[in-house]
Order: sequence, then C-alpha cells, then structure tokens
Amino acid sequence: MTPDDDRAREIAQWQTLVFRARSFRWASAFLNQAQRRRVAALYAFCRAVDDLADADWTTPEAQKDLDRLQAALAAEPNGESLWPPHYLWFRELCLECGIGFGVVRELMIGMVSDLDVVRVQSDGELIRYCYRAAGTVGLMMCSVLGVRDPRALRHAVDLGIAMQLTNISRDVLEDAQTRRVYLPAERLAELGVSQEELVDGRADAQAVSLVVGDVLTLAERYYQSGDAGMRYLPARARWAILIASRLYRGIGRRLRRRHRSNPLGGRVVVPWFEKLGLVAGATAAWFRVSFWFPTTTKAQYRDYLSTGAGADPRAGADADAGADAGTDTGADAGTGADAVTGTVANPRSHVLGHTH
Repeated sequence: MTPDDDRAREIAQWQTLVFRARSFRWASAFLNQAQRRRVAALYAFCRAVDDLADADWTTPEAQKDLDRLQAALAAEPNGESLWPPHYLWFRELCLECGIGFGVVRELMIGMVSDLDVVRVQSDGELIRYCYRAAGTVGLMMCSVLGVRDPRALRHAVDLGIAMQLTNISRDVLEDAQTRRVYLPAERLAELGVSQEELVDGRADAQAVSLVVGDVLTLAERYYQSGDAGMRYLPARARWAILIASRLYRGIGRRLRRRHRSNPLGGRVVVPWFEKLGLVAGATAAWFRVSFWFPTTTKAQYRDYLSTGAGADPRAGADADAGADAGTDTGADAGTGADAVTGTVANPRSHVLGHTH
C-alpha cells in the first residue's frame, strides 16, 4: 500500500472509533498520537470482525473473510499468505506491538460463536465468553499501549471481562430480539424463567432484573481487579483506561440506580453531564494511583499461573489469563505453550443469592 492508502485507512479507523465507541472516544483524548493510532486500528479490526460475524447479515463474502482469517491465524507465525489482503495491516500491527496471534484466535472464537443461536448455560460459560470477546481485547490493549509490566495482564483481562458483563447487562433486550441470551440459564431457572421466555418477550421483568443485578455485582468484582492493575500502566495510558473503565462502569451503575437493574425497557445511556463527572472521578483516581501505591490486590479468581511459555509472559497470556479470570479457557486458549489445566474456581461461589 502507498503512504496515501495508509493515511486514508488510518483516518477511516479513527472515524470508526469516534462514531462507534463513545467511551473509548472520550478516553483516547488522553493518549499520545502513536497510542491513538494503534488503539484506533485495534478497535477497527475488532469492530470489523464483529460486523463480519453478525448473524443477521453475514454474506458469503463475509463468511469467506472469517474463514480466511481463522485459517491465517491458525497458521501463524507463517500465515501471511493466507490473510485476506485487506486485513494484512492488522497482522503488521500484531508484529509491531507484540500482540499474540493466539490471543486473536480466542477473540475470533468468541465472535464467531455469536453466529449460532446463543444460549449461555452457566456462570462459567458466561465468563469464558467474556474472556474471549473482551478479556482478549484487554491483553491486546496492553500490547498497543506499550505496557511492559507483566503484572498488568491479569488485571487487563479482568477489566475486559467487566466491560463485557456490563454490555451484556445493558443489551439483554436487544440480544433477545436477535435470539441471543447471555444471562445464564441456571440463574434464570432459579427464578422460574426460561431463556425462551426471554426471547419471546414473556419473561418476568422482576426476575430478569434480579439476574441482571447479580451479573452487575459480578462485574463489580472484575472492575475492582481492573482498578488494582492501573498502577502497572504507563501514566498516559493509565489515565485513558481509567476513563474508559469509569464510563463503562457508569452504564451498569445507572442501569441499577435508575432502572432497578431492569434492562427490558431499552438501552441505558449515560448523559454527557454524568460522563463529565465520571471523567473527573477517573482523573482523581489517576492522581491517587500515580502518587500513592496501595497494597497488592489479586486478580479474579486465581493467582496468575505459569504456562511454561518462557520468559515473555505475553507468549502464554491467552493460556493462563483465562484461568486467572476464573474460567477453564486455559485448556484451549494456548499459543503453543503448555496450557494450564486443572480445577478453576467457580464464579458462582463468589456471587451467591440476589442483591435486591
């Protein structure tokens, strides 16, 4: 590609971030130019893959791109010839920033799973999906922001999971209308509600609100872990990620406060004046983290486990970060290193009962 082509692509990627990622648009103002370029490129790829995997309008051409991307990622680090030409720029970004191709594979698995009828059965399955759809993005963000401290990785996974749990809580109605139910069937059944009733619009709103309240409580535990990892980020990146975290967290808190955790009335939007307050709170948190170092807080729900991946923690980040987040993704999320297996903590044991 010519320099003009590269510039046009970067402009298009920035416009995608500005118009389709409200929270990250606010946060990106606090990044330097190189960080903004890389974050916009990463977001553009994630959005493009998400659009390709949109079950409502996946075309044969889109399916071909998905198949080629998965084949290319499976062949890496020798998969260059298999990439669709119009996505080679992302491969270059991965090589430039040290993004693990195994992490990208996990992201693809999560997004492609949305092509099928989605019926999440348990908390563990929910967290596994959140790891793939967003915890992986947390790992990739560490790479594009130049994070060097490996202790940041586990908390980045947790922050991604927290944000995805917030998205799921907010979008219950929209997801049900597309026959996707991420609220665990086990939790719904405890309150006498089935996933099919949610899809058909017959679910009891109060029961759904109780389950959403529990999911938001679970998200709070992951946000706390995300906060604990902020100290490991470079100063400007720390500011930006704190803002993004506070804005996302604000969605869940507004849903709980103003709507009693009922997502069936439509999507919750945080008004601009409330966002200003959240940005101010994030700035105050930046000063606290930057000039006062609290005691170490462990990530959810396990200590960071070694995968035998060698000296570079990013080599096995996608294998052990899933286990660290309380899932069993370690068995199938590896990059070629020995994956962690064994028993992992069940998220249900941490959020029992209802919060209303």
